[in-house]
Amino acid sequence: MAYTGLVLISHSQKIAEGMKEIIRQVIKEVPIQPAGGTDENEIGTSIDKILQAIEQADDGNGVILMYDLGSAKMNAEMAIEMTDRENIKLAEAPLVEGSYVAAVEAGQGKSVDAIIDNLKRHF
Repeated sequence: MAYTGLVLISHSQKIAEGMKEIIRQVIKEVPIQPAGGTDENEIGTSIDKILQAIEQADDGNGVILMYDLGSAKMNAEMAIEMTDRENIKLAEAPLVEGSYVAAVEAGQGKSVDAIIDNLKRHF
């Protein structure tokens, strides 16, 4: 079964990794890739890290990008424009709560659009 993947984009590598760790306590099968920090693992974000995470999280059912702050959104939007993959969308929801809900729904086999619609309704 192909699952909708998640990319967790944060200015902090520790936050992105920690969020994945929280989700993995209950959701094991959904592809989740952290993309935190700059290329030098400093505070910030990296388009290259986001693109790599999209590649790793996409098993054919699309990927949802979750982000924390301003420039993370800008880099996520640029990564979506740069990737040749389809069905890659940005979610407008709080990183922690939204990522958790998205992972649960992805684990239920829901599509990218169904998960995005539900996040819009609840956040």
